Amino acid sequence: MTSKIIKVDPFDLVVFGGTGDLAYRKLFPALYHREKAGQLTDPTRIIGASRRQMSDEQFRASVHDALKEFGEADGDEGVERFLSRIHYQSLDATDDKGWDDFKTLMDGDERVRAYYLATGPDLFAPIAKRIGAEGLATRRSRIIVEKPIGHDGESAEAINDALGSVFLEKNIFRIDHYLGKETVQNLMALRFANALLEPLWNNAHIDHVQITVSETLGVGGRGAYYDASGAMRDMVQNHMLQLLCLVAMEPPASFEADALRDEKLKVLKSLAPINESNVGQLTVRGQYRAGFAEGAQAGSYLDDIGKPESDTETFVALKIGVANWRWAGVPFYLRTGKRLPQRFSEIVVGFRRVPHEIFQHGADGIPANRLVIRVQPDEGIKLWLMIKDPGPGGMRLQHVPLDMSFAEAFGVNSPEAYERLLMDAVRGNASLFMRRDEVEAAWAFVDPIREAWAHSNEPPRPYSAGTWGPAAAIALIERDGRTWNEEYA
Repeated sequence: MTSKIIKVDPFDLVVFGGTGDLAYRKLFPALYHREKAGQLTDPTRIIGASRRQMSDEQFRASVHDALKEFGEADGDEGVERFLSRIHYQSLDATDDKGWDDFKTLMDGDERVRAYYLATGPDLFAPIAKRIGAEGLATRRSRIIVEKPIGHDGESAEAINDALGSVFLEKNIFRIDHYLGKETVQNLMALRFANALLEPLWNNAHIDHVQITVSETLGVGGRGAYYDASGAMRDMVQNHMLQLLCLVAMEPPASFEADALRDEKLKVLKSLAPINESNVGQLTVRGQYRAGFAEGAQAGSYLDDIGKPESDTETFVALKIGVANWRWAGVPFYLRTGKRLPQRFSEIVVGFRRVPHEIFQHGADGIPANRLVIRVQPDEGIKLWLMIKDPGPGGMRLQHVPLDMSFAEAFGVNSPEAYERLLMDAVRGNASLFMRRDEVEAAWAFVDPIREAWAHSNEPPRPYSAGTWGPAAAIALIERDGRTWNEEYA
């Protein structure tokens, strides 16, 4: 089965930070795959912009190298067609250098312009304001910004004010690549396009929900950024709270962008506060030490960032309540960390046990059904059920999954999230992007947790690389009589 390719009208995509890791590793390969699929049309242009001095030919060569490394493009016939769309402009976001030449390059017909800010958040406001001052924010222009939107609620509000002074809210696309993953979108299809699950999607039938984003890598070359951010700001404030919203949201009136985002906002505003009064009972933060990971000895976080000490967390576990009628009494357990044993992201919906057992099944009784939604890798959905073991000899029950792998079911690997999100932004479809009030509501939940940690003066709990985080993270869920899902592998 192949997906239908809908061509996109010609557009200009300008990547500020065009010589950075994100552009080379993710954005240009994603655009190339859309070219290869036949989705891009003439005279679409892709323009890299950064302070580095470089000719168009030199930039095309660097993009070609990135495609060979990250985009499986070596010897592909579509490469030359894609590279012909590539242009480069040297400019400085903080002064006048290069902007006159950039205006000349952008002069032309009134096609869609998408400005992608693949830079640090400290440059979001200066670049947006300069685009406005130079008259480059046309009626059909959009601006796309990467997370993090600020480092707390106050800075996020300042960035949003700056973006909003130049672009209408409908033309501001705050990108979270997790929302572009096929499995995340299929969570909405699973809930709202099937009559089977939605009647059960409440506290009468669901016992708890787990969301895990596990990484085997350390901080690598992102040490300076990560040490100023930490797992809470890097993963929880955006990716994980967005996943929580999609699980917990009420059915929207339509699939229109604002209808979806209205319901997600309601969830964020319903999160039970975590602050100094309860942070010790509902949160765990950790920092990896030297250990054995990915089949080899791994250094500590302090080794990786080259500092003698740091209070930055590389692991977070949370127990979150959603204070509304649908989810009252249902805990949402979140955990994320670096240097864990496996790399995967998943959502586990744990249903309640059967109210009365008529079969004998071990000392612990019949396991509860659970729905496991694998976001990455091996995207797919598993529904764990109890069935009779075939053969004579009585009713012997087995806990087995109904397993749907997207790659096996559809015969193709899912496209990269950036492929979908970039094309949606060009089209002006904001369904999978965060609205300003969502970002600020997420910070309003996260900021008190971080402030409580700071006031406690307790350092992150140590855990060895290659383990599942501090022992306290296991206790967080097990003291409620539950366990973290171990059925991923």
